Amino acid sequence: MKSFCYLNNAILLSLRIMAREEEQFERIPTQICRDSEAAAAVVAAEIAQLIRERAKEGLNAVLGLATGSTPLPVYRELVRLHKEEGLSFRNVITFNLDEYFGLSDEHPESYHQFMWERLFKRVDIPKDQVHVPSGTVDRSDVYGFCDSYEKAIEEAGGLDYQILGIGRTGHIGFNEPGSARDSKTRLVTLDPLTRLDAARDFLGEANVPLFAITMGVGTILKARKLVLMAWGQSKASVVRDAVEGKPNENLPASLLQGHDDVRFFSDKTASEELIRFRVPWLVGSVEWTPRLIRKAVLWLSNTVKKPILKLQDSDYNEHGLGELLIELGPAYGLNITVFNQTQHTITGWPGGKPNADDTNRPERSTPFPKRALVLGSEPHEDILCMGGTAHRLRNQGSEVTLAYLSSGNLAVPDNLAKQTLALMSELEREMEFKKGDGLSLGQFADVILKEIEDKREEDNGSEAVRRIKALVRRNEARDAARILKIDREAQEFLDLPFYEKGRYRNFVTSDEDVKALVSLLERVKPHQVYVSGGLADPGSVSGVCYRLFCEAMKQLKDKAWMKHCRVWSYRAVGQEWPLFEIDMAVPLSPDELASKIEASFQYRSQRSQFPFRAASHREIWQQTDEVNRSTAAAYDDVGMAEYEAIEAFKKIELEDLLSS
Repeated sequence: MKSFCYLNNAILLSLRIMAREEEQFERIPTQICRDSEAAAAVVAAEIAQLIRERAKEGLNAVLGLATGSTPLPVYRELVRLHKEEGLSFRNVITFNLDEYFGLSDEHPESYHQFMWERLFKRVDIPKDQVHVPSGTVDRSDVYGFCDSYEKAIEEAGGLDYQILGIGRTGHIGFNEPGSARDSKTRLVTLDPLTRLDAARDFLGEANVPLFAITMGVGTILKARKLVLMAWGQSKASVVRDAVEGKPNENLPASLLQGHDDVRFFSDKTASEELIRFRVPWLVGSVEWTPRLIRKAVLWLSNTVKKPILKLQDSDYNEHGLGELLIELGPAYGLNITVFNQTQHTITGWPGGKPNADDTNRPERSTPFPKRALVLGSEPHEDILCMGGTAHRLRNQGSEVTLAYLSSGNLAVPDNLAKQTLALMSELEREMEFKKGDGLSLGQFADVILKEIEDKREEDNGSEAVRRIKALVRRNEARDAARILKIDREAQEFLDLPFYEKGRYRNFVTSDEDVKALVSLLERVKPHQVYVSGGLADPGSVSGVCYRLFCEAMKQLKDKAWMKHCRVWSYRAVGQEWPLFEIDMAVPLSPDELASKIEASFQYRSQRSQFPFRAASHREIWQQTDEVNRSTAAAYDDVGMAEYEAIEAFKKIELEDLLSS
């Protein structure tokens, strides 16, 4: 930062003009950060400064707070500032945005619990200065309660600083589409998509409340400073619409555009749909890297509905790519270059083809056979995302290890566990099974069945219940691998501790988790690692596992085998890599796709279940089928060979991985 102090005024002015040009389509000032932790440091520092300045003046700092996974990094940083730098919260008054209606303060998914566990009990804020809407107020008293909440904010002097997240519906707080600009604190009905997104947290969509109490849009807009945050690829489209679209009550976050002091903080994946990142050549000069050239040409091909090799100079000029022609044109030669680059990503040998020229292949021909390690954050992710490739690797002689980092028991519904236990009980009675002098198999099953019947819906269950569910998922994974001719011995179940100790969005990792991954990597010494990047949601199981993988690789960076290791990233179910990002595309034949879908049917616990069901209520196998077919269609559209389906991967450079 110091170097900027020496820039003359002319250069500074030039930089500001360039920034405005780049951001000209954005109606809310948007700051892109490396990750959520970097953004959190900025936001928390601002809040700390406000608190300290008000304390010097003998005044209170009034904060509006949000819940969910988005603000968690900010709260962690505020706690650190309190413990390590002496930041006091004695002069802080807080008002939370919302609360689920019908949940007690003690419910593990209530926002009362969320805030006390993550912030309030970890700092020195007086209890009577904390305000969270009540989820248990009598229905007949809701109007009066909401009115008193509004008055309490006014009596505190209004909100100085309001933290906001954004839902996939565009909601802020629980102001769903259709919320009026001048709306106040009130009882609202939750959008089906909002409830679907919360289903994991509540261990099933049926358990998610139908209603919530929320501050209104008008209440939020009265805050003196607004900070909106979004992390992960799943938020990219709604971030684009909120930032670049016109203010619209059907997208409540867009109503923030008229505020005098509002900023949007986003990580790279959540901002990837903004014009300055999606089509940067339309907003200013760019540095034409090979990846960006490919992106631009593929975008043009899709825009004008022509195969790459049929693009003309006029197509480039008429769609803002004249600069590209000047540097690398004419179109004929540029088209051939990008066509070849795209074609060279396609390979039927994901482990490298032995005794072949690998100059233009995604993978090296040597060493062969390769040791391939496929990491799945939960049992299902490997097969559903890259089952065809795993099968191909195994068939072509590579040594394949499927490793599941978590047990996945949180995603098994109680009913399926009860079915399994009931079967065990019936088997004991029918076959007179006895196990020593202790409980028989059936007696054990009956005990656990009673435990599930008696547990509250919101509870994760005892260790025994969760173990039963883990075994359900383990056997599903084995059955799926069997369909794809992958040996039982090639599967590793790590059951990392972080998953067993927490609930969704409340995972706390430790050195123990990293140590288990390091041990696996050291044992396998892979030439290839396939891993989900956790791009959709950094707070998801996949996101947590990816960060653990990065940490493990950092600890192993000096190992000799690391020099020969390549990392390939696949995307989770319901997503797909855009064509320009794909570095290796593995075509699947109709029979291979059918086998993969058959394998997906082995995951009974995940079929039509809350974690993976799309808003359209399609089953998981349908989403998998559509993603693989749509990737093949994308290649076909730009003039490549027509395939039934394609599994796609992006190469992650070790330097980038180790610096993340």
